[in-house]
Amino acid sequence: MLKGPAAVLFGRTEPGGLVNITTKKPLDIPYYSLEQQFGSYDYYRTQWDATGAVTADKSLLYRFTGAYQNNNSFRDFIYTDRVLANPSITWRPTDRTDLTLSVEGSDQDFRADFGIPSAGARPAPIPISRSLDDPNSPVDHVSHTIVSTEINHRFNDDWAIHNRFLAGFSNEASSFINPAPAFGPSEDALLPDGTLRRNIFGQKTDNENYATNLDLTGKFKLGISRHEVLVGFDYFKATQKYPYFGEFEIPNRTLDINIYNPAPNYGIDPALINQTLSNPPNCCAGSNFAFFNNQWYGAYFQDHITLWDKLHILGGGRYDWANTGSSYQESFSSAEATLPSNKDEGFSPRVGILYQPVHWLGVYGNWTTSFSANNAPAANGSTFDPQRGEQFEAGLKTQLFNDRLLATLAYYHLIKDNILVPDNSTSFLFDRIANKQRSQGIELDMTGQITSQVSLIGSYAFTDARVIVDNGGDTAGSRMPNVPEHSASLWVKYDVNGYESPARFSFGLGGIAAGARQGDFANSFQLPGFVRMDAFAAYKMKVGLTRVITQFNIRNLPDKQYYESTDPDSNVSPRLGVYPGAPLTAIGSIRVEF
Repeated sequence: MLKGPAAVLFGRTEPGGLVNITTKKPLDIPYYSLEQQFGSYDYYRTQWDATGAVTADKSLLYRFTGAYQNNNSFRDFIYTDRVLANPSITWRPTDRTDLTLSVEGSDQDFRADFGIPSAGARPAPIPISRSLDDPNSPVDHVSHTIVSTEINHRFNDDWAIHNRFLAGFSNEASSFINPAPAFGPSEDALLPDGTLRRNIFGQKTDNENYATNLDLTGKFKLGISRHEVLVGFDYFKATQKYPYFGEFEIPNRTLDINIYNPAPNYGIDPALINQTLSNPPNCCAGSNFAFFNNQWYGAYFQDHITLWDKLHILGGGRYDWANTGSSYQESFSSAEATLPSNKDEGFSPRVGILYQPVHWLGVYGNWTTSFSANNAPAANGSTFDPQRGEQFEAGLKTQLFNDRLLATLAYYHLIKDNILVPDNSTSFLFDRIANKQRSQGIELDMTGQITSQVSLIGSYAFTDARVIVDNGGDTAGSRMPNVPEHSASLWVKYDVNGYESPARFSFGLGGIAAGARQGDFANSFQLPGFVRMDAFAAYKMKVGLTRVITQFNIRNLPDKQYYESTDPDSNVSPRLGVYPGAPLTAIGSIRVEF
């Protein structure tokens, strides 16, 4: 997790930080691994990794990773069948230049899930395994392909140029036996006697994404100061085609189901499903083919200044130009022909400072801003101003016990304006409201190898996240949905023979805790707080030149019932889509490395 001004290195990011995902690249030493996982709910996953040099001079390298997974779920009718392959190759024509080409492809069949409804101020008291979809619901499908290149050239030990390019293509088709109306007052869909009114809804997405950047990085000295500089330019373009069919507002009374006794109503006639999905919703005939366009240009700079080896100053910023548009018509050709062109631009400065008076203590602070265009029209066709964010953060970083324990204590205050949120009194397609939201709080993170046997990872967060301005309703002052005021995690691992031993037995115990969370912006219902305990045991050994690692994980060791969140993708209104957490789940694995 990267926080603060460092995010300028990674293009258009939001205050609060980002998750940095590093993909596996070819190595110049041979490495091979094969792993088999198996677990609860018929979970099976096979994954592999192979890398090494193609040529004797190691100028040409390869890597091939992939996985196949098949599993059911603790939720009725839900399953996943997925395959992933990722070949890559690196060419190093000189000691100072390298080029990597990578391709990633995946294909997945699955069945979507909208969770369970709430009743009163809590999730409905029904088994968390119960699905209110149908066993005859069509199989959903998603596939994607990503092609990327990375070129690095080092002019000398101090200066280098970097270029990255990515092209992504994906398509998804999913359908739901949805609550109806899916949006608006939940009592219209869920009656007091437990009857859930439903209908059949389907959607597809077809995405194309292109991104590239060109960076120049360098290091130099100026008087008593040392500088690490970055200047660059990036470009991003994304288009999406989105058709939707069936009906999500008007219920089909023949599909009514009782959430407390659903079995008699399972087994919808596939002919009815196909017939319903062949027509646009009554609300949206003539506008159920949507086309979205996003195009961004950005220029950025950063200078990391070091003085006296104790004071670090980071300054940077981005200037963004955005061109967006969306249109809903009777066909894709009409939507693309009537696509508006909304142009926004803005500058986002960022600064940070870190002072390290002694080796084991650092005091820091930063101020950072963000810019993001809003590509969603209101029902009257008007557009929204771009989203702006601002964050201040200050804290302490420390290294204790001979640098074996690292800890960070931080206070932050973050405000984001013009955030689009669904207006659930209407369809999810057009009417949206722009809010100003604030999140402030304290975070404590620590990680370390306390002894050669004991290591730990822990965190605590106090989060006060609220709507402070509601331009389309009366939720000002309400807490943000799905955000607990208090949350914490702790994981302790014990290596019997020490973590440096080539053959060792280890085990660990950990848990996460989250306080009660609001389920929607109106704070009309709550998800109870919970504590979940996890555990694992593993054994590593060497057999000749081969390493064998076996591991057994248990999640939710006490088998407690809890709820993770409301529907994060807005397939239904929050009161109709609560996602329960998985009960006790066990996964075992064996991995061979050589």
